[in-house]
Amino acid sequence: MIRLSILYPKGEDTTFDFDYYQQKHIPLAVSTFGVQGAEIDKGVDGPYIAAAHFVFDSAEALGAAMSPDKAGPLMADIPNYTNSQPSVQVSEIIS
Repeated sequence: MIRLSILYPKGEDTTFDFDYYQQKHIPLAVSTFGVQGAEIDKGVDGPYIAAAHFVFDSAEALGAAMSPDKAGPLMADIPNYTNSQPSVQVSEIIS
């Protein structure tokens, strides 16, 4: 199993619309990626204002989901909820 984590760094002037993110962006991502759902984190302490986590059956499934034609609309939607530039972490789930 592979986990894709999208992490949004916080800063002095960072804005983040959690309602839009949860109601619009994440459902779009789940549909686009073809995954069961997502976990959303709202940062309390630490360097990130928010994070989302998606689980894929394999690296190949993740690769197919992240193709430019699929991921393009998701990337274009980012300014609708934040001015933070996300970081991406891909991990193998080992337990």
